[in-house]
Amino acid sequence: MWRDAHGAAATTVMAALAAAIVAGCGGGGGGSGSNTVTTPPATPPVVAGSFADSTVYSSAGNASLAAPNESAAVIASSIQLKGQAFNYTATTGHLTAVDVKTGQPTVSFFYVAYTVASSASRPLIFFYNGGPGSASTYLHLGSFGPRRLVSTLPSAAIPPVQLVDNQETLLPNADLVFVDAVGTGYTQAIAPNTNADFWGVDKDAAAFRDFVQRYVTVNKREASPKFLFGESYGAPRTAVLANLLETAGVQIDGLILQSAIMDYNSNCGVLDPGAVSCEGYLPTYALTSAYHQRAAAVPVEAVRTFAAGSYRTAIAAYLASQVAPPAAVLGQLSGLTGLSTLTWQQNFNMQPGYYQQNAVSGQLLGRYDARVIAPNDSALTRDGDPSLTVVNASFASSIVSYLAGELRYTAASAYAPFIDIINRWNFSHDGKQLPDTIPDLAAALTLNPAMKILAINGYHDLATPFHQTELDLARLDASPAIVLKYYASGHMTYLDDTSRRAQQTDLINFLNSVTVSH
Repeated sequence: MWRDAHGAAATTVMAALAAAIVAGCGGGGGGSGSNTVTTPPATPPVVAGSFADSTVYSSAGNASLAAPNESAAVIASSIQLKGQAFNYTATTGHLTAVDVKTGQPTVSFFYVAYTVASSASRPLIFFYNGGPGSASTYLHLGSFGPRRLVSTLPSAAIPPVQLVDNQETLLPNADLVFVDAVGTGYTQAIAPNTNADFWGVDKDAAAFRDFVQRYVTVNKREASPKFLFGESYGAPRTAVLANLLETAGVQIDGLILQSAIMDYNSNCGVLDPGAVSCEGYLPTYALTSAYHQRAAAVPVEAVRTFAAGSYRTAIAAYLASQVAPPAAVLGQLSGLTGLSTLTWQQNFNMQPGYYQQNAVSGQLLGRYDARVIAPNDSALTRDGDPSLTVVNASFASSIVSYLAGELRYTAASAYAPFIDIINRWNFSHDGKQLPDTIPDLAAALTLNPAMKILAINGYHDLATPFHQTELDLARLDASPAIVLKYYASGHMTYLDDTSRRAQQTDLINFLNSVTVSH
């Protein structure tokens, strides 16, 4: 039996969750299941605005800070954008979240804010990864900050570590705040609270609410259009957080759901085999098989129609009473994926892990990006996901050197880009053992009908498949507030150069559509 962070006995379904959950989702989870920490760097030369933090931070569940500080490194910086210098301020340090009910400090949040000295009404975006257990490292150094790590996905070659000026940064369009969850990075609970007190859906979101409110107040950003950008588990966090903020009177203008898992109860990669239909994965299987030339390319709309039609009817009968799959449906599945009809007959409700291991004989597909492929038993498959192994080490090592070398912030303790807390996370929410956050989105939209939502999806994501996100969001009755965008990429869509450029355009259009009406 698996036990949650509060020691309560959980069901066997939850045990399966612990094994199959979207671990480190969108944040470079430690594929080996162990915590990832980094060695504190050598102290760089002291320059104006730098900060050497003497506080020792810990990611342990029982850890807490007795005396948090709110000091920060504040550095004037510049990058080259389209051949021109673009100036900004980088602020790196901690901010104390204060409980809205008790007025007591709860968490010392570590954050990096990039701001442009122009107006207190500039749009403001809060970024965070998921896991649970991931710091914001991937979004911070891979997506739309001013600097990014070079990535060569979908190549399986590990590129040299290289940090470059990010031509797709959103900084000309908005101020950016990257914040780490409790126990990750340098974020820690404040006594008498401990880190583990915040390792659950509701407590985690409440702490983020308190951070956002405090940041807005301290930096006088009440007039700014505000956006929440959550990746993977960060997406359901965003739904709960948006509802909490709107309830607290903080208007949120836009939500960006990157590779979302909004309802854990509908994702067949989370639950026991046979518990729920894998319909949401079929389009990802078809597009990925076509990419690897194991099947003919088929329009994605045709796969959606098949999944919602004959497959949905057949899988419902199969799950209910093991009714044998119709031969015609098996034939279609074989044609879409290149896997034999016998394979589909034996795995009619095919789990993503099975597809990942069997779609290409002798090879393992990436879970986060199924375009990445490596021979079984090779170094790239040692952690079960070659697409993560290719990039994970460079992100984990680069964040600390970047903080110290460019942002001029050093700490006396190790930075934690990922901590393995899946088995300790309290996933219960709103009366369910696993979170379904579509009602939270609905509640937030009711409180603020002007709020808009952008859902970002990678066609080759085997962790949070795009079609399952479509099915989940469809429960909001085709709300005009919701826009879905798709890219020929994986979970971290922005690690693909072509997709990142397209995503930047879509994000700018989204920001403009919201701020024009603000």
